[in-house]
Amino acid sequence: MKKWASIKSNLPSALLIAGVLLLWELVTGAADLPEFILPAPSTIALSLAANFYLLIGHAGVTLTAVLGGLALAILVAMLLAIAMDRWKPLKQALYPLLVISQAIPIFALAPLMLIWFGVGLLPKVLIVALVCFFPLAVNLIEGFNQVDPEAINLMQTMQADRWMIMRSVQLPSALPYFFSGLKIAATYSVLGAIIGEWLGARAGLGIYMLRAMNSFRTSDVFASIIVVIILSLAFFKLVELSAWLVMPWKRKPKNSTED
Repeated sequence: MKKWASIKSNLPSALLIAGVLLLWELVTGAADLPEFILPAPSTIALSLAANFYLLIGHAGVTLTAVLGGLALAILVAMLLAIAMDRWKPLKQALYPLLVISQAIPIFALAPLMLIWFGVGLLPKVLIVALVCFFPLAVNLIEGFNQVDPEAINLMQTMQADRWMIMRSVQLPSALPYFFSGLKIAATYSVLGAIIGEWLGARAGLGIYMLRAMNSFRTSDVFASIIVVIILSLAFFKLVELSAWLVMPWKRKPKNSTED
């Protein structure tokens, strides 16, 4: 019953996607559009199959930047959120700057990263970290703000030190907010890596996409977009799985009628 309910809930989206693809195939065939303007879904599928191993190689390069940047963003956001929660003047000084930083477009910062650090892996990692940092930091700060003060007072009454209070009360309370921010960051991380590769790279999905676009191989561009979508969805699902494993108290209890 549970599996059927899950299939039933996803059925409208699957039917909509299938309908759009079918309409797309019919329109491109009826209008006889040139492939470099709008290739048919079948042509894109053939391009994806023909260049599969090449795309996997470029995806591996992009994934390296994504994982490095995401790990750096998590580390810095965690340390900064804990510091801002511990020292209120620091929060009052830095929080407005965090908000203002989002007014700076990443396309303005990315060229500076390439000028300072070249076209290697480091600038891509930093660009991904910049893209991912804000949702992680803001959600963690909000999570620490929502901690029950009575729970903290109880731990202090029991002579718990700051680390014990952080580990036993504050971090568990902030975890749902952290994973909410991580879902956003993980989805944006692939986009951040692609932007970095657009501006300068030797390999990666971004440079593959740029070369295909400059050669008017539109079907290859769409094939690389499909790989980007798959990677973003995979990261999103991986975060959901991690949240389910790390926060057992948030799992929905099984209903006996669903067995």
